[in-house]
Amino acid sequence: MNKDIISGKWSQLKGQIQAKWGDLTDDDFKVAEGNAEYLSGKLQERYGWGRDRAEREVRDFEDALRREANE
Repeated sequence: MNKDIISGKWSQLKGQIQAKWGDLTDDDFKVAEGNAEYLSGKLQERYGWGRDRAEREVRDFEDALRREANE
């Protein structure tokens, strides 16, 4: 998992992340501070997803950000 995109732009991305995964709380964001692994763990916890699904969701989100940046 590429942690650079999420950690490097954390403050700008929080709104997008919260819009995508609305069950995450402000406290989750404060603790995560750009840590993609923590974020995927919280997705597992909040949505009941398995590890693979949560990591895939974060990876897909990062891929979408990359595509957006290259446009």
